[in-house]
Amino acid sequence: MAGPIPEVPARGQVTMVDLGAKACIPCKMMIPVMDALEKDYAGKAAIVFIDVWENPEQSKAFGIRAIPTQIFYGKDGKETYRHEGFFDKKSITEILDRLLAQ
Repeated sequence: MAGPIPEVPARGQVTMVDLGAKACIPCKMMIPVMDALEKDYAGKAAIVFIDVWENPEQSKAFGIRAIPTQIFYGKDGKETYRHEGFFDKKSITEILDRLLAQ
């Protein structure tokens, strides 16, 4: 059974949400990236994973066309960037660091 969906974007915090599924191949490739980001940005930015196969309504809510999709939000809660497919840690870190510096 699906757990509660975290608030996205997190209020007053830079947020990155990865929308995917635990069983999709590129999504599985994102797991170690997401784990590392959660550790690296603990207390600085919200790093959120939502399984859209377990929570299909979230695909529509976020306007997802493909998985995985990563969406970045600034501290003001506005979407700043969206990426479809596997996304490497270095590229994600550059976006998060830029948003945190604003």
